[in-house]
Amino acid sequence: MTQASAATRLRAVAAQPTSRARWYRIVMVTAELNPGNEMVLSDESPTSPCGVTFEDDGETGYFYALDLGRRSGDNQIVDALHLYDANQVVDRDRPSMVSILWSSDGMKSCLLINRYPHAVFDFSGRRGYSRNNYPITPSPEDTSWLTSNHEWDDAALQGFDLSATR
Repeated sequence: MTQASAATRLRAVAAQPTSRARWYRIVMVTAELNPGNEMVLSDESPTSPCGVTFEDDGETGYFYALDLGRRSGDNQIVDALHLYDANQVVDRDRPSMVSILWSSDGMKSCLLINRYPHAVFDFSGRRGYSRNNYPITPSPEDTSWLTSNHEWDDAALQGFDLSATR
């Protein structure tokens, strides 16, 4: 891990219990990022064996869907969404806030950059949604995830409390 990523400040926001859930859980993990500086931010669903990871490797930003039910030696990545090329980000010299938000049922995860949703993974529907619909790859034989289409759909945001990001 680089010094930049090790020094990343994380902030978690606790949700109020709903009528269905009588417990508190973490609904959002947030970190400060300058695109092009290496960073990894991960979180797990509060309700199922799935997780997500945001990674800026210094050149690109990607969001990964993880099947945490797979053995640790197996590849847990079931889908990947390209978010940006760092050299194309106009204001990359200014800090951005990257947040991972989970839906109320824990089956969807949304990646926000500066409070704007850029990508969603729907673990029930086994597909990802990206603002730039990239990459488009054939679905691997060992997964039932749809990876040949990541076209954005605002309906993917159903189930998220986006007011928690303000």
